[in-house]
Amino acid sequence: MKIITLLENNACRPGLSPARGLSVYVETKRHKILFDMGPDASFLANARLLGVDISAVDIAVLSHGHSDHGGGLTAFCEVNDRAKIYLRREALGAYYAVLPGREPNYIGLPHGLEKLSERFVFAENCQELSRGLRLFSDVEDDKSLRAVAAKLQEKTEAGFLPDGFAHEQHLLAEEDGKAVLLVGCGHLGILNTLRAAKRHLGRMPDAVFGGFHLFELEPESPEANALISATGKALLEGSTVYYTGHCTGEWAYDRLHEILGDRLRTMNGGTAAVL
Repeated sequence: MKIITLLENNACRPGLSPARGLSVYVETKRHKILFDMGPDASFLANARLLGVDISAVDIAVLSHGHSDHGGGLTAFCEVNDRAKIYLRREALGAYYAVLPGREPNYIGLPHGLEKLSERFVFAENCQELSRGLRLFSDVEDDKSLRAVAAKLQEKTEAGFLPDGFAHEQHLLAEEDGKAVLLVGCGHLGILNTLRAAKRHLGRMPDAVFGGFHLFELEPESPEANALISATGKALLEGSTVYYTGHCTGEWAYDRLHEILGDRLRTMNGGTAAVL
C-alpha cells in the first residue's frame, strides 16, 4: 500500500504548490483512492508532478464539508468521470467560522455542487467500500480529549449552532497485514478518532495520515499543555507512526514531537509512505 500527500499547507519538494488544505492519494493492489481534494485545483498539478494519474482514481472520499478539503471537487470531476465520491449527507450543510464582532465567514463546500449529485454516495456511520476499505463516522465525542472549536458553527433554520461534526468521516485501509487510518481534520479529537478506529479494526493502525486540529490552542496555556501532554502520552503507546500537519499547528507538532520522536512525522505535500 502506498500513501502520498498530494497537497498540504507546505510542500517538501520543489515545484509542488502548497495551499491551506489537504489531499492524499492511496494506492492498494485493488484500488486507487483520493482522500480529499484540497481548496482548489492545485492538487491536480501536484499529482502530475508526483506521477499520480487522477483520472485512474476509482474511489474518492470527502472527509468533511469544509472548503479546504472539498474546494477541488469540481476540478476532480472534470478530469475523472468514473469514481464515486463518498461523503456524509451532512457535508452539504452550511458551515461557517463565527467570531465575535465579525461577519460569519462561510467555510462550507462550494455552492452549485448539485450538478455532481449523480457522483455522490452518502456514506453510513460505518460502511465497507471494498475488501480492506472502510469508512466510519461513529466517533464518540469525549470533549476532554480534544481542542474546543467554538467558532466552527452550522447555519440552520434556528440560527447558528455549534458544529457537531456529523459531516466528518474517516477511512481505514488494510492490505497485507498493514492498516492505515486517514483523517481529514479530526475535529472530534485524534484520540477519540483512534478509539473508534481501534474498535472497527480490532487493533491500532500501523500508520495515521491527517490533521489533529490543535492549531488554535493557546501555546503554553495550562489547558493546551494538559491536552498536548495527554495526547502525546496516549499516542506513545504501541508502535503507530503518525504523519500530520495541516490543522495540527506548529506549536502542537513540536510539543508532540518532543514526546513521540521519529514516530511523529510531517505530511507536507510530496510526503510518501509505503506500508
